[in-house]
Amino acid sequence: MFSGIIEEVGTLASRQPAGQGLRLEIRCGLPLGPQAGSALGARVKLGDSIAVMGACLTVESLSPAGPTGGTFSATLGIETVQRTTLGQRRPGDPLHLERALRAGDRLDGHIVSGHVDGVGRVLSLRDQGESWILWVSAPPELARYLAEKGSICIDGVSLTVNELRDESDGSCAFRVNLVPFTIQHTAFGGYGSGRELNLEVDLLARYTERLLRAPGGREAPGQARLSAERLVELGYAPTPRNRGG
Repeated sequence: MFSGIIEEVGTLASRQPAGQGLRLEIRCGLPLGPQAGSALGARVKLGDSIAVMGACLTVESLSPAGPTGGTFSATLGIETVQRTTLGQRRPGDPLHLERALRAGDRLDGHIVSGHVDGVGRVLSLRDQGESWILWVSAPPELARYLAEKGSICIDGVSLTVNELRDESDGSCAFRVNLVPFTIQHTAFGGYGSGRELNLEVDLLARYTERLLRAPGGREAPGQARLSAERLVELGYAPTPRNRGG
């Protein structure tokens, strides 16, 4: 699990075919490899999970840190290539990195699984002084999970949906505000209109939809409706009023 708070912006050093997927080598300044006296989990080790642009990847090899930093490698399966934008990244591209949470860590963003739900697209990005305004288009299969003041993870960054506009084709456009600190410590400042983005919706929204479907899955995904009758069916009875007797 992750929080959507970026630890570092790494760089894609190289990419190579790996079956139907890709093998990425990523350069970063994170502490790599074992070191005597280091606290458990303080350094990146083989098998660790790292969110790369919001996609949870497994560290498969490490190159010790040197004057220009260290590298780690991770493999993208065909599912990851098809469901994320990582296959579009080229050597030299910046990559948002976050190591997995440890028990007891502070959750500064929101609960992020590192499982990208789909791809959105930048509609516009402009500097408004106290913050940058980013408008994003979300596809119909994700639009139903978005709500004003709800959480969204964009390229691994935890953000708040501040405005939402539904479109006639079932998609939606939504606005997030990026404070100067976020612009300075992520790659967002270099994004342009049309760029595709990894989106992960609120984990709780997905499970809530599943729970609210009719028994036996009679309703199609996304068609569940919450009503008084549905709540009674789920076991939620109205609370009796105190009649004062």
